Amino acid sequence: MAAGSNRRTALGLVAFVAVMVGASFAAVPFYSWFCRVTGYAGTTGVAAAPEVPAGVVDRVVTVSFDANIAPGMPWEFRPKQRSITLRVGETGLAFFEAYNPTRQPLAGQAGYNVVPFSTGEYFDKIACFCFELQVLQPGERIDMPVSFYVDPAMLRDPESRDVTEITLSYTMYLTDLPQPEAKDAGLGGKTARFAAAPTAGGRTIAQ
Repeated sequence: MAAGSNRRTALGLVAFVAVMVGASFAAVPFYSWFCRVTGYAGTTGVAAAPEVPAGVVDRVVTVSFDANIAPGMPWEFRPKQRSITLRVGETGLAFFEAYNPTRQPLAGQAGYNVVPFSTGEYFDKIACFCFELQVLQPGERIDMPVSFYVDPAMLRDPESRDVTEITLSYTMYLTDLPQPEAKDAGLGGKTARFAAAPTAGGRTIAQ
């Protein structure tokens, strides 16, 4: 009886996670909230500036950056640096570049995670472009910053204390324009949908 109950519980959890993964394409803000609350898939923490650890540990970690674009998003999106090496507890600053090559204003919002997943709760963002809807005009190119630190508490966790390399990965999703922008563009409150596939099989390449 107990075994059957456990199987039903496991199947229910698998189905719930599958629904949440599907929601990542249908409702990016909701999915990002879900991941931040649960830590699912290596989702990072969010820190206010006063919460940044005062101490910096004499242990270095290399943070690499990865940028992807979701199906249907025609922007170009890439990290402006391959990686940064910094001490645990030290604040880092990196930049990503987005470009709208179309003739329409378009809005995008980024989802994110880190690998290894065990470091997600210790990778804290102080400021990030992913917290805000990004609107690019036709032909506009912008630099978008992310400020972060790796919490020294990571070194006390048996699952993450030996990690020396972390990858911060973003996926940029096409989303609806804010209403005033959509009306000005004559899109009736919806973003244009483009048939052309993004370059490089849906993934941008870091330079």
